[in-house]
Amino acid sequence: MKRGTLEMIVLSVVRRGDCYGYELVQRISECMEITEGTVYPLMKRLKDSGLIESYIVESSEGPPRKYYRITDNGKGKLAALSVEWFAFVKSVSRLLKGDSSDDSNE
Repeated sequence: MKRGTLEMIVLSVVRRGDCYGYELVQRISECMEITEGTVYPLMKRLKDSGLIESYIVESSEGPPRKYYRITDNGKGKLAALSVEWFAFVKSVSRLLKGDSSDDSNE
């Protein structure tokens, strides 16, 4: 389940503010177990899809860092994924409570 939601999570974190890869992993790690090996290939796919873009920032503490920011397409994708996610959570919650009736009028 984590893999299926990771794209949405990454887009959400980057939407809150530009960050570099290691920083992104640290932010996500505060809430769930994740490895850099999972995030970096995803970042490449998101960049290749035009959902995020990168830029280099020189660092006085070491090598330059590659920062990522969300694009307008990424914001649209995040909005669509969020709608799907909350509908999914609502359905699963309803089923776990034993209520399989349709609450679409709420």
